[in-house]
Amino acid sequence: MVSMEVVYPDDFRCPISLEVMTDPVILASGHTFERASIQRWIDSGHRTCPVTMLPLPPHSSLIPNHALRSLIANFSPFTAGPSRSNSMFSGQEALICSLSYPTDVATLSLLLRLTKEDPAFRHRLADSGAPSVLLRHAELSDPDDLQALSLRILLYLSLDGDDARVGLVADGALDPLTHALAAGGPNAALAATILTSLAVVEVNKCTIGAHPSAIPTLSGLIRSGKGRERREAATALYELSKFPDNRPRAVRSGAVPALVSFASDGSERAVEVLGLIAKCIEGREAMRNVKGFVKVLAGVLREGRARGVEHALLVLNLTCSDSVNMICEVKQEGVEEICFMLVELDNGKVGRNALMMVRTLEKGAMGGFR
Repeated sequence: MVSMEVVYPDDFRCPISLEVMTDPVILASGHTFERASIQRWIDSGHRTCPVTMLPLPPHSSLIPNHALRSLIANFSPFTAGPSRSNSMFSGQEALICSLSYPTDVATLSLLLRLTKEDPAFRHRLADSGAPSVLLRHAELSDPDDLQALSLRILLYLSLDGDDARVGLVADGALDPLTHALAAGGPNAALAATILTSLAVVEVNKCTIGAHPSAIPTLSGLIRSGKGRERREAATALYELSKFPDNRPRAVRSGAVPALVSFASDGSERAVEVLGLIAKCIEGREAMRNVKGFVKVLAGVLREGRARGVEHALLVLNLTCSDSVNMICEVKQEGVEEICFMLVELDNGKVGRNALMMVRTLEKGAMGGFR
């Protein structure tokens, strides 16, 4: 008879002894260890986490990890057929039911893997009380890895459908997400991505927009964030600005100057957001008051790709549609000549938008509006 070695997930093993844990406990660093192993480490005079090597607080307590203990106890790696399936299901249910705050890196890593790989598990997790635990960790930037893991799990949960998206907002997701946005860094980009996913649902667009910090924090991230943070914040604001009431809110939050600056750095998404905001009178007025606004969009017309050019024409057309002063400025930047060229070269959306721009300029020149 051939004996088979039982293969357990790495998350079940103590980082010190490398043995499968029977009494897992959470250290203040957020990492889980076998109680006997970590106790020996501490008793030997160590005052750092064995994984991160960062200092531990004085009199650091060991918190039983009931969730991981239940999952290990219910794990049956070589049970055949339906029995194994039932065992795995009961183990997952035990993990969900025993999840509590605070949890640890190992548990959240396991949750993340199951959430990514198993849509049925993701659905059960979304319908449980687990999101409230994840949201508490998502709000706190220390320790950073717990926040990042929680946000990544929440992102997958937000992809489980409209009911899950509405449920997360109802569970209080907006406060933790705006806190993560305000903190900046890679986790802020994750939080902005989650807001984009939540805002796919129309009722959520309204709820998120009405939150006192959501749109202002996104605008701040576009203004002062870096790379991916700015891109994800602009995408979230784009989705939110599809709801008309959110456009004046974006204007009041200072989004317009931030978006014009981002557009000058080559962001097509920023131009798309401006295209939505320009549909409200407050947005058009704010754009006219941004120094260099026309020059930035004229630059997009000259050097941008088709999608950016399409939306830049839309924005310029809207801001010129009721302002002779804007028409004069647009003509001074050579936009009319560019439009004539685009009409000849493109018979798609770019060409049509360029033709609309030419007509708006002609109408203004003939005194068609003040």
